[in-house]
Amino acid sequence: MLRALHQRGASEQRMEYHDKVLKCSECSQEFVFTAGEQMFFADKGFKNEPKRCKDCKAKRSQSPGPSSGTNNFQRAETKTTCSQCGKETTVPFRPTQGRPVFCRECFQQRRSMSSPA
Repeated sequence: MLRALHQRGASEQRMEYHDKVLKCSECSQEFVFTAGEQMFFADKGFKNEPKRCKDCKAKRSQSPGPSSGTNNFQRAETKTTCSQCGKETTVPFRPTQGRPVFCRECFQQRRSMSSPA
């Protein structure tokens, strides 16, 4: 059993975590969701418990599929507009709404301005 004190805003919340036995959604084997893992999930703000055992999770991350690409590693390029200069550019990630995206030149310019001399 692990006890943790979580502070959210002005209120404090004392939580006790106990190991839980869960069933894997892929192989139907039971696995233990430890108190430490539960505390980690709570600290990260994760709302859902894990669905897969560690073996199935590892197999899933190694096998090629829609989310993991192919054996010929190809970067996902996304066309977008630079938030600073307005030039069309491609970036090696899917931009998050509400966050600025910069072309290579503007990104490097901003990085050189923010690094200590």
